[in-house]
Formats: sequence, structure tokens, C-alpha cells
Amino acid sequence: MTDKSKVLKCQKLRNNEYYDMQATFDKLYQESLKNKKFNKLIEIITAEENIKLAYRNLKKNSGSKTAGTDNKTIKDIAEFSETEIIEKVRNKLKWYKPQKVRRVEIPKANGKTRPLGIPTIFDRLIQQCILQVLEPICEAKFRESNHGFRPNRGAENAIAQFERLVQKSNLHIVVDIDIKGFFENVNHGKLLKQMWTLGIQDKKLICIISEMLKAEVAGVGFPEKGTPQRTEFYRLYYRI
Repeated sequence: MTDKSKVLKCQKLRNNEYYDMQATFDKLYQESLKNKKFNKLIEIITAEENIKLAYRNLKKNSGSKTAGTDNKTIKDIAEFSETEIIEKVRNKLKWYKPQKVRRVEIPKANGKTRPLGIPTIFDRLIQQCILQVLEPICEAKFRESNHGFRPNRGAENAIAQFERLVQKSNLHIVVDIDIKGFFENVNHGKLLKQMWTLGIQDKKLICIISEMLKAEVAGVGFPEKGTPQRTEFYRLYYRI
């Protein structure tokens, strides 16, 4: 793990503890290991301390300075008091309808582009609230050998695993596979079903995530498949 990764890990842990959420996340992880079915996650997601933590984490994200279709950034949220932010998040989640997603095309090394979806800043705050609660549940289910897009893991962990396989199992062939247009072709129904299978069985939360997946893309329309590649938890989608 790089020095920067260690600093980020320590900062995240300090934030979790400061807002008194680490014990809750640890409990979710342990219960998920025991295959518990979670049907009251909205209560945790809308908890005051979880929303405060989400705001703190979002502020540290460089992407929070990028505006969505409403032209607002983290600076606009900062104009509200903590109480007002908490109330706004809770009110939005009572009957959640995401705002339009801004679409931009990012150049790729091969000369082509990939679509990038940028939700509004308040939608990203709500996504962060949800991510913080879903992540420990999902982490308990993932394979130890899975290193892609996981907290406190990276390329160096995958390389170390390769070296062990070469040295201990005498394996010397590597197959490199890339799924073309993976995020643009994610099946919404299958994704939600997989989340249910993982134990995420809060029906209101499943409906909220479904609405996020179907959020209108400005100038494009309502997607029938795929996930916007700028949501706060699109990488969690990838791991699921």
C-alpha cells in the first residue's frame, strides 16, 4: 500500500470514528458474514451521523467541485447549516427522484471516448450516504482474491497475489480480459437482484437505487441499462 493510500485509509477511519459510525459499519460487516438479511437500512442511511460523515467525505473528493446539471458544487451545500443538510437529505429520500445527470465524453488513449455521468451535488451526497452503509455489507461477501475497486486495495495487492501464484503454484501464464463497455451495459434488473441476494433486502432502498440507475441523462434520455460512471458508488456496482 502506498503512503498516500495509508494516509487516506487513516483519515477515513478517523472520520468514521469521529462521527461514531465505525461501530455500526463493523456490525454490518459481521452480520453480513453471517448472511443476515438487511431490511431496515434506510434508518441507518438517514441517521444524522451518517449524513454528516457523508458530507465530510464528499468534501474531500476533488469531484465535489464539478457541477452537475444544476450548476451547483460542494460550495453551494456549504451555505446550508448541518441541520438543514440533514433535513434536505431525509426529505429527498422520502420519495426519491434524482435530478438529470450531466453527460460528458472523456477521451481514451485509443482515440475514442467513454461517457461520464455527473449527478448533481445533492444526489452525490445521497449516494455517499448509501455507499457508506452498503460497502461493509458487500465487502463481507467479496472474495479475498478480488482487488478491483475495493477500499484499501489496489494494483500492488494484485501484483503480490500474482507473485505468490508464480512462486508457490508454478503458474506462469496471465490472461488479460477487458469487458468492452461494461458500465454502459449493466443490466439493471440483474444488478438489483444480485444486491438482494447479497442480503440487501430493504425494499425502499432497492427502489431508490433503481431510480438512480434510471436517472434521466440530459440530452440523451432515460437509460434502460448501464450505470453513470461518476456516481459515488458506481465502483461498488462493478464489484457486485
